[in-house]
Amino acid sequence: MHPHDVARPEPARPEPSRSGTLLRFTAAERSIHHVTALLMLVCLATAGMLYLPMLSTLVGHRELLKTVHVWCGFALPVPIVLGLASRAFRTDVRRLNRFAPHDWEWLKRGDRRAVRRGRGVLPVGKFNAGQKLNAAFTAGAILVMLGTGEVLTFPGPWPDRWRTGATFVHDWLFVVIVLVVAGHLWEAFRDPGALGGMLTGRVDRGWAARHHAGWADAVQRIAPRAPDGPSGGGTGGTATGASGDGGPEFAKRRPGMS
Repeated sequence: MHPHDVARPEPARPEPSRSGTLLRFTAAERSIHHVTALLMLVCLATAGMLYLPMLSTLVGHRELLKTVHVWCGFALPVPIVLGLASRAFRTDVRRLNRFAPHDWEWLKRGDRRAVRRGRGVLPVGKFNAGQKLNAAFTAGAILVMLGTGEVLTFPGPWPDRWRTGATFVHDWLFVVIVLVVAGHLWEAFRDPGALGGMLTGRVDRGWAARHHAGWADAVQRIAPRAPDGPSGGGTGGTATGASGDGGPEFAKRRPGMS
């Protein structure tokens, strides 16, 4: 196991009320998610107001909407780039970028979310295959929208066919992003445990075992090794998992890694 993949015990004294929870996302990770989500929603809302005649007429202030849309669009990558300063965020980026055998199984099986004896039937890591695909699509969509948006915002240096192509890609990708974001929100609000994890950073151990059994097992293996007392900050009852080993995603190690 890579030393950077091991959870750092939380400081502070024991918190009995949290003994049944696992730390899933740090404050930095949640901030990155929330700011990126807000910028994306503002971009989608202003795009709808600019391009749909009914909304454009109803709202007005077209130049203001255009300015907000452009600035939020160019700001989209900023929280992600700044977030790379967080080790927990970098670890999760590596998780999202790796497909393990159980991820392919998750995509193929119709009973991927089945639970037996309180545990998911597949050893899903911190993120399931659907979440990994969504993250990959979102990252690619941001880059494509950023590139085509630059052509549309500063059309001077670009030939007509480039501007026409950029308009076509920008407009149709907007439609696809709306559908993906709607699906993402639908899934989030259907699962209070996942939504709570992104809002508070913590999830119930039972929820983790049902939906992310591989990650829950890895976190529980790390927790007993955390030192107790003020110096180590471990409590023995609360496991941390935001920057810990995600289980199957880190099963394969490079030579020389401990």
